[in-house]
Amino acid sequence: MRKHAGWIATATAAVLVAAGAITYAVAEDGSSGAVPVPAADSADAGFARDMAVHHQQAVEMSYIVRDRTTDADVRRLAYDIAQTQANQRGMLLGWLDLWGLPKVSSDAPMTWMGMGDMADGEDGALMPGMATDTELRKLGTLDGKQAEVFYLQLMTDHHKGGIHMAEGCVAKCTVEVEKRLAQGMVDAQQSEIELMADMLTARGAKA
Repeated sequence: MRKHAGWIATATAAVLVAAGAITYAVAEDGSSGAVPVPAADSADAGFARDMAVHHQQAVEMSYIVRDRTTDADVRRLAYDIAQTQANQRGMLLGWLDLWGLPKVSSDAPMTWMGMGDMADGEDGALMPGMATDTELRKLGTLDGKQAEVFYLQLMTDHHKGGIHMAEGCVAKCTVEVEKRLAQGMVDAQQSEIELMADMLTARGAKA
């Protein structure tokens, strides 16, 4: 745990700052002063809950690879992903608090996208692109180039699933600031997918 202390402290500070900023932004989203609160079964709430879980796994994978390689480029990418997604996770959970909505739902993941029957949670993979528990354990056993390649492959799939979910929010969510965050996720993660493809090619591997 000590190895992760620096990252966790920095990420926590970023989340606190971002959560305050985003809470203000959501509060100001309605010009009349009356802020509409999404329903518990809305796309806005469903996306916030599901993407918070999805992001948490990306942070976890990034912490794992950080300790499995000394490659500066992979460690930098992992750090950026962990920081960004921990920050965004704080925003999503902050919205649920602001709206007075539960962070856990009895509905299956992805129900808000009409995909609840497809998210069976097999081996811990609750949503599109999520790594299985077996894959996470495997990542923790690899070192060096093998760890780098497996992380980049897992994160590529993870980002593709995240983009699919974020595009769903862009189409279905009603809170404008949340739709803007979702579109930002699409743009940033697509860029990172292209970067990871180049990094995999440089290591003689495929996505």
